[in-house]
Amino acid sequence: MTRNFAAKSVTLEFDEYFKLTNQYSEITVSPAMERAPEYKVRQKSLVIDFRDTLHKNTTYVINFGKAIADVNEGNLLKNFTYVFSTGAHIDSLTVSGNLTNTDTQEKEKDATVMLFPLSQDSIMFGKKKPSIYATTDSAGNFTLSNLHDGNYRIYALKEASPDKIYNNDQELIAFLKEPIHLNKDTSNISLRLFKQTPDKFRLIDRRFDPDGKMFFSFNKPLKDPSIKITYPAGIDESKYVDFGKTNDTAMVYLKSMDFDSIRIAFFDNKKTLDTIYLRKGRKETFMRNIAFKYNIDGNGLLQPGKDLLITSNLPIDNFDPALVALTEDSAQVNFTLFKDPNNPKLIALKYRFKQKANYQLALNEFAFTDLYGDKNKKSIKKFVLNKTENYGTLTIKLSVPDTSKAYVVQILNSEKQLLKTATFTKNTSVVLKDYLTGKYKVRIIYDSNRNGVWDSGSVKKGIQPERIWLYTKDINLRANWETEESLEIPNESTLP
Repeated sequence: MTRNFAAKSVTLEFDEYFKLTNQYSEITVSPAMERAPEYKVRQKSLVIDFRDTLHKNTTYVINFGKAIADVNEGNLLKNFTYVFSTGAHIDSLTVSGNLTNTDTQEKEKDATVMLFPLSQDSIMFGKKKPSIYATTDSAGNFTLSNLHDGNYRIYALKEASPDKIYNNDQELIAFLKEPIHLNKDTSNISLRLFKQTPDKFRLIDRRFDPDGKMFFSFNKPLKDPSIKITYPAGIDESKYVDFGKTNDTAMVYLKSMDFDSIRIAFFDNKKTLDTIYLRKGRKETFMRNIAFKYNIDGNGLLQPGKDLLITSNLPIDNFDPALVALTEDSAQVNFTLFKDPNNPKLIALKYRFKQKANYQLALNEFAFTDLYGDKNKKSIKKFVLNKTENYGTLTIKLSVPDTSKAYVVQILNSEKQLLKTATFTKNTSVVLKDYLTGKYKVRIIYDSNRNGVWDSGSVKKGIQPERIWLYTKDINLRANWETEESLEIPNESTLP
């Protein structure tokens, strides 16, 4: 807070030994200098030598970011700034607020909140790191201090890399559409982090896996994806494509691998997105081992009233039921096997399972043949039927604040896995029948464009993400019980 500063350097003395890391990427000076200062560690002191001539009557703020930590435990000195003025006045305006993750509705800590002067916003945001920034605390709060009056744009960024530049589709971003006209302290700014959906489709990953399948990942989820093999001829008809749950990954299995290059076209809603080539050795060999998963939990329990679902890691071409054995209390029983017509990885075993009986499923050697002609090795799975009293029925009554608007309800379990979703415009009830006992969460999407899904925002277009409201109370579903919960959905305009 020195005024009339006229020195060429600053020496900071600490009470213990420290280490300085990434100083030229972490430490910033506002206003920016053409030539960055030099930073030298001498015992317990940090010497900052200015290489530029300082402007007259100007407040300078040196923000150390995460550059300083103690030697012994590596504890960071967060949000540390050094402020001085070359004139008689020190800028003292502040901007403060809070940062929330739109998806989780939790306060976001260790995110970077940035201010850009309005005149520099278009040439700096996404291209250069800011000179004015702060890190959010554990409650998502931030304060930007020692600011000069003027017009600013504010953003928040949650990134894996520490460059403080929004240059990756996977990073979380927040912004205010309108600029901040700073002529007095400004507080209670609410920022909402979201993952922006890219406008242009791009493949993030493309490869042949060791088992021979092709794997692709996309930079955004697709609505109605499809894939076509356009070269070599005759291969496309025998392929199997397995898209991920959110349609942003794809695995492609080919019956014939007799080629050294392949051309793949990607579509969404039948519109061409991209066409690429992949290469491999024509005689290249791949290692495959058929493995199975079951709809049995970690305690070996199958839900009452459900078929036993056998899911292979590879598409199954055919199977021999005679090589599959199911025993009930050591006695072999008859059953039926069905292959899902829409998913060659999925086999359903139908049988009237009984309470308190011990079951063992044996998939003997050669019982299953995959798309490539490989055979399985023998595997055993033991399980019992879960008790019916360990399940309950949950009814959620939803009251809407405005019947002219659309909403989406999502039911999640304690692991935040999405179990059920429904769209509605008026008061309604959602029923979860025969669900495991435990705690459940409810969140509501304010579906402004009525497409039944949550839509991201766009910094370029100045569009905020659709709002989400999380019902903070855990709904406890008790054993063998019918639970009813009533929710009054708040008006979107009342959300913070």
